[in-house]
Amino acid sequence: MGLKKRSKVNAEFSMSSLTDIIFLLLIFFMLTANFVRIQPFELPKSDSKTVAATSIVVSIDKKGKFTVNNKEVNRRNLEQELRMTMGKAGGRENATVTIVAEVGTPFDNVVLVMEAANRLKVNAIIATQAKT
Repeated sequence: MGLKKRSKVNAEFSMSSLTDIIFLLLIFFMLTANFVRIQPFELPKSDSKTVAATSIVVSIDKKGKFTVNNKEVNRRNLEQELRMTMGKAGGRENATVTIVAEVGTPFDNVVLVMEAANRLKVNAIIATQAKT
């Protein structure tokens, strides 16, 4: 009795070449990410005539000096000062944080104020210059 040998098709996929390609892509992106530099930005200019209500004004200059309603504040105490100023302004419902940043201010400083306003559940707007 002659039994025939069944030849089964191997359905496995070799992942070794795929992992090599992914590893090379990972190295490429890690090396090129070091060459990307984020430059300071200029604030947007707007031709809008809309004026928003302002209860809290946070000013930021190029050197990273923060002022809340003309009172100089340390970067670490910014959120605490906003909370105290917001209490004086009548609470969360009426409070609006207006961010006035000097041209050339690093974006990280603006984001810091926006995140603090977000944690306090207060509206934050960025002041713009009028187009000339």
